[in-house]
Amino acid sequence: MKRILSGIKPSGELNIGGYGGALHQFVSMQHDYECFFFVPDLHAVTVAQDPKELYQRSMDVAAYYIAAGIDPRKATIFIQSQVPAHAELGWIMETQVYFGELRRMTQFKEKSDGKDSVSSALLTYPALMAADILLYQATHVPVGDDQKQHLEMTRDLADRINHKFGKILTIPEPVIQKSGSRIMGLDDPAIKMSKSNPNTNSYVLLNDTPDVIRRKFSRAVTDSEMSVRYDWGTKPAVSNLIEIYSVFSGETIETVEKRFEGQGYGTFKNELAEIVIEKLVPIQERYKEIIASQELVDILKDGAVKAAGIANETIKKLKNAMGFVTF
Repeated sequence: MKRILSGIKPSGELNIGGYGGALHQFVSMQHDYECFFFVPDLHAVTVAQDPKELYQRSMDVAAYYIAAGIDPRKATIFIQSQVPAHAELGWIMETQVYFGELRRMTQFKEKSDGKDSVSSALLTYPALMAADILLYQATHVPVGDDQKQHLEMTRDLADRINHKFGKILTIPEPVIQKSGSRIMGLDDPAIKMSKSNPNTNSYVLLNDTPDVIRRKFSRAVTDSEMSVRYDWGTKPAVSNLIEIYSVFSGETIETVEKRFEGQGYGTFKNELAEIVIEKLVPIQERYKEIIASQELVDILKDGAVKAAGIANETIKKLKNAMGFVTF
């Protein structure tokens, strides 16, 4: 069976961009792939984190996986740092990746630009990301536009290692979502939706109340044309809202356009808010049930054991091939 590996970094409160770009994909994929969904907490500490917040956000992400509809009987859910093989293979990947390749990574340039000092892990974390994927011999990885470069590096590293030491690692293929993979801010369609935006009306959090959601969508920017039409070139703000509607309703872009043909933005934004609320309220209720429960702890423990079993097989094969002493 085809195998998926993916995760959501616990670096902030989840917004509907995380739902559109990840969670709702994960729920669908669990029926067609053998899935490993993890919480990449090791990646979160490439920048400074408050320990209590890191712990809570890691548990939050895991809880939202389940609340959104991921079934732990079908998919393996675990926290990255609970499987030591991630850090071990991450180091081995660092020995195989070239400094120039890491320096060229767009996200490193963006996150280090203008800063007096940055963690060395900010430079090398693509090697850890490659390890995450290759440990599980993932055949497919869901990626957004901002992650394509990282997956290409992963593929290059797997190919490089296979040529040096024998065919050990699976070279993964990208799974690119047609819409919703990169939801933009409600105040500026040129910027990805993010909790770090000082304008609180720019994002909708997964735990926002219905009244807050309605207010935020009512204030979402549009344009002067008053036509609900999908065209990122000339109507980016409206196109962003159409993608959100498509993700939360399950309807195609074309269906959404036809549904609101001849109607103004007010009607469209009102119905968009209700579609999002209808989807989020059950998720919020399930999240509250599970977040402080023994059920969540047990799911994560079981997931880590299963994940470690597969990860350890991969790393042992590679270490043997590279000449490390193993018993």
